Amino acid sequence: MITSIQCWLMALLISVSGGALAQNRLNAPATRSQTIPKGEMLTFQYNQSRIFPGTSRTCRVYVPAQYNPRQPACLYAGLDGVLYNAPAVFDTLISRGEMPVTIGVFVDPGKLMSGDSVLLRYNRSNEFDNTTGDFARFLLEELLPWVEAQKTADGRLLRLSKRGSDHAIAGLSSSAIGAFTTAWFRPDAFSRVYSAIGTYVGMRGGDQYPVIVRKSEPKPIRIFLQDGSKDVWNPLFGNWYQANLTMEAALSFSGYDVAHAWGEGGHDSDQAGAIFPDVLRWLWKDWPEPVRAGKSGNNMLATLLLPQEDWKQVDTPVKLTGPLTATPVGEILITTDAGSIYKLSSDEEASLLVKTNLPIYALAGDANGTLYGSGKGPQGLWQYAGTGKVQPVGKELNGQAILVDDQNRKYLATPATHDDEMGKIWLIRPDGRQQLVDQRPFIGSALAFSPDKKLLFNSEKHANWIASYAVGPDGSLNNRQRWYWLHNLDNDTHRAIQSMAVDHLGNLYVATALGIQVCDQNGRVRAILSTPDGAVTALCFGGSDFDTLYMISGGKLYKRKLNVRGIPAWRKPVRYRSQGQG
Repeated sequence: MITSIQCWLMALLISVSGGALAQNRLNAPATRSQTIPKGEMLTFQYNQSRIFPGTSRTCRVYVPAQYNPRQPACLYAGLDGVLYNAPAVFDTLISRGEMPVTIGVFVDPGKLMSGDSVLLRYNRSNEFDNTTGDFARFLLEELLPWVEAQKTADGRLLRLSKRGSDHAIAGLSSSAIGAFTTAWFRPDAFSRVYSAIGTYVGMRGGDQYPVIVRKSEPKPIRIFLQDGSKDVWNPLFGNWYQANLTMEAALSFSGYDVAHAWGEGGHDSDQAGAIFPDVLRWLWKDWPEPVRAGKSGNNMLATLLLPQEDWKQVDTPVKLTGPLTATPVGEILITTDAGSIYKLSSDEEASLLVKTNLPIYALAGDANGTLYGSGKGPQGLWQYAGTGKVQPVGKELNGQAILVDDQNRKYLATPATHDDEMGKIWLIRPDGRQQLVDQRPFIGSALAFSPDKKLLFNSEKHANWIASYAVGPDGSLNNRQRWYWLHNLDNDTHRAIQSMAVDHLGNLYVATALGIQVCDQNGRVRAILSTPDGAVTALCFGGSDFDTLYMISGGKLYKRKLNVRGIPAWRKPVRYRSQGQG
C-alpha cells in the first residue's frame, strides 16, 4: 500500500504560494516536441441524455496517433472538460510508453437551456456532487456508447476496452468527487482515479464518504488525491483540505492503493496540473495488470469474511426479484413474479417446486419444511406442504414479510398502502387465531429475529431505521425502539428495505441499495459487504451449515461463504454472547 507518491516526486514538488507554482520537470511533457506524434481532438455536442433529461454539453474526444481500431484503446474520462493540458501530456507519455494507448473522453457538465436559449439550470453540482451513482450510469449507459459510434477524420471507429482496469477517470473539485463516486459505484468499469481538490464536504453527501469507505469491503480502485492547505473555497460546506486528509486516512485504513500530494495552494488547478504527468505514470503503473482490492483494517469485516471467498453467481432459470428463503437442510428457494417457486439442490440444480399463480411478496418456511407465502389478492396468507397446491391460512392478510418461529407462530408484516393508513404486524398462532400485535404508519417490509428469539426487528417504511421489539412469552411485541440506523448514501427514502437476516453472533444483515449493511447488537452499521450488481433486493443464509450468504442483486442470484452461521427464524433459540454496551 502506497501512502504518498514516490520520494523523487516529493522532492520535485514546489510549494504553492498565492496560487502560483513554479515550473519544474513535472510539467515538462506538457510541451509537444516535433518528434512526438500528435493525437486528434474531436468535438461534439451531446444532448440525448435520459438520465439528465434536457441537458446539453460539449464532449471532446482525444484519439492518440498510435490508436488502431483493431486493438481497443484504454479510456481516460476527464470530467469538467479538458484540464491540465491533457492532450499534450498524453501525446508525450504514450509516445514514451509511460501510459498505454488511451482515448480521452473529456465531458463538460450539462446545462438546461430553454427553447429561446436562456440558461435555466447549471447541472454541474447535481451531476458531480451527488453520491447517487447517476453520473456513472450516464457515462456507461449513454455517453460512452455514443462516443463509440463516432469516427475520426479518416473514418476510424472509436473502440474502447471493456476492462475496468483499462479505464481511468479524473476531475477537479466537484468533478473530483464525481470521478470517485463513479468508480465507487462501478469499480468494475473504472479502477484508476485522480481526485484533485475533491469536494468531500457537506454539499450533497460527500462528507459521508470517509465513514462509508472505512465500513465497506475494499474495492479494486487505485486513487491519487491532491489538495492544498489553503483550500477554503467555501467554509460553509466544510474544510476542503481537512476533508481530503480524512479521506486519505480512510482509504489507507481500508487497504486501498492510494497516493497523495499535499501542497500549500488554494482551490485551483496549479499543483494538480503540475503533477499531472507523474500522477498518470503512477495510476498506470504495472499496467496491464489489474488493480486489486486491498485488505481493510475493519475488524468486523475480518470477523465475517473468509480469505479468497468472494461472491459467485448462481445460474438460475429466470430473472429474480425475491424473496429468498432456505429449507431446513439449507436448500435455497427462489421465486418469480409469476408466482413460481424453484428449489436449488445442493449442486445448484434448479427444479420447479410449485407454481402458485399468485404474486409472492413474502415467503418463509418452518422447521418441518412447510412454506408460507403472501402476496396480493383475496388468497391472503397461504401455506404449501408438498401437496401440489397452496392452502389458505389467513384470508385478506396480505403481507410483505413473514417469520415462523420455533413454536410455529407466524408474524406477518403488512405495510400501509397509502400514507394515511396504518401498517400492521399480525401474529397468527398455531391454532389459526389472528392477533394484531402492532400498528403504526411506518411498519416496513422486512422482519427478523435475534438468535434467542427474544427480539424482533422490523424495518421502517421510507426511513433508514429498523425498529427493535421485545418479544413476550405469549408472542406479544413490547418496548419498541428505533434501533438500527442505516447508511443511505443516495438519500432515496422510497427504496424499501425488503430483506434481513441474523448470524450466530447477533449481527443483523440488511439488504440495501448500498450493499449488505451489517449491524452490531447495539444498532450500528459496522461493515458493508460490496456487491457485484449494486442494490440488494433479497438475502438469506443457506447451505448445509447455514454459513453461506445468498443474495439477489441486479436480478441475479449470488452466494458467498462466510466465517459465521445464519440463524433461521424457525430454529430453536440460540444463546449468543453480548457485544457489550459499546
